[in-house]
Amino acid sequence: MQGIVEVDYIIRGDFVVTVDMDLHVIKDGAVAVKESTIIDTGSYEELSKRYKTGSVLGGPQSLVMPGLINAHTHAPMVYFRGLADDLPLKEWLENYIWPAEARWLSPEFVRDATELACLEMLKAGVICFNDMYFFSDDTAEVARQMGMRAVISPGILDFPTPGGSGPQEYLKKAEDFILKWKEHEYIRPAVAPHAIYTCSKDTLLKAKDLSIKYHVPVHIHLSETEWEVRESLKNFNKRPVEYLHSIGFLDSSVIAAHAVWLDDKEIELMAEKGSSVAHCIESNLKLASGIAPVPLMIKRGVKVGFGTDGAASNNDLDILSEVSLAARLHKTMAEDPTVLDARTAVLMATRWAAEAIGIGSTTGSIEKGKKADLIICNLDKPHLTPLYDIYSHIVYAMKSSDVETVMINGKVILNQRELKTGDEREILKKARLWQERIRTA
Repeated sequence: MQGIVEVDYIIRGDFVVTVDMDLHVIKDGAVAVKESTIIDTGSYEELSKRYKTGSVLGGPQSLVMPGLINAHTHAPMVYFRGLADDLPLKEWLENYIWPAEARWLSPEFVRDATELACLEMLKAGVICFNDMYFFSDDTAEVARQMGMRAVISPGILDFPTPGGSGPQEYLKKAEDFILKWKEHEYIRPAVAPHAIYTCSKDTLLKAKDLSIKYHVPVHIHLSETEWEVRESLKNFNKRPVEYLHSIGFLDSSVIAAHAVWLDDKEIELMAEKGSSVAHCIESNLKLASGIAPVPLMIKRGVKVGFGTDGAASNNDLDILSEVSLAARLHKTMAEDPTVLDARTAVLMATRWAAEAIGIGSTTGSIEKGKKADLIICNLDKPHLTPLYDIYSHIVYAMKSSDVETVMINGKVILNQRELKTGDEREILKKARLWQERIRTA
């Protein structure tokens, strides 16, 4: 008979929501973690007989589930939260955000802002984010220090920004970034041509070549606004997805942020090519960009995850908030209360998002052999009582403040809402100092 095995942690909950292929929920369940890996799941009674540990996390009135994934961010833009609101996307970008970036962006700004963004996401149960911005080495280094997973890509455009002088420099920085970080355990590099209206065909294809050469994802804004579709039809005589398909850009490496203005043909193309979508419902609503046809995408087989976009246009980095709003709003849009049910919404925030950004073999569900990336939520709350269906509670009742513990790669990063990998007070202090500099400039 096999002896009792010593593990680093046993994580216990009234419910272990695995989000595996069968959406298995283990009642009075547990997860055994050794080093960075999940080595077993089952009932707490069974696992406590097979494994011993000095560290039991969770317990009665706890929910254990996979960590959430933010599939589209511009993390350092958290320092521009509330800087300009109630404006259309084009005006917001050209008259407010781009001038602010031209004035303030620097490695120091990006490092300090990314600390705040990581703190906010960790406290909301996010274990990984898919980021597109500038000074990406600084974003990656902060994410590494704070113990978060991230897919990170330096932005690529056809015009000068604080991040570069033009496409040649952006592409060189993207390749250097890939080479520096491609073997890292937590950080996965990607390539990020900003959009079809900011990148020429030549730039898009050179970015695509980098993706193919190094086997990394492509992160791009796509069909975010009706204006973008009109411009694409005027300039290329094709809608945005059709245009990318026509130049050989569209494939399974592509993560399309927003994908609001898609027609049936474009959805079929994305499904056929295996491209994925980051659904950013709060940003899209706030900028009046529209509402993505998510139920139809899912029905056709497009992999859809949730993203927040940057905090300058959202104005937070809370994935549970995105989940809750999307599950409700798509029902109203379809005039069908069965559309985007709770289980599908949880899938989108976890396993599907992980698969969309290319890390599904590592994380996104609680399964033997995957990395121990999970969160523990406190169910002992008035707004979570009584409890009949745990998926319903996650989507329609739970708040990010109910997340108490975050484990990434087998390490406790947030414990009883206390950050273990940084100084929360110092992070907030730096943010307020930047606020004063920006406000009084």
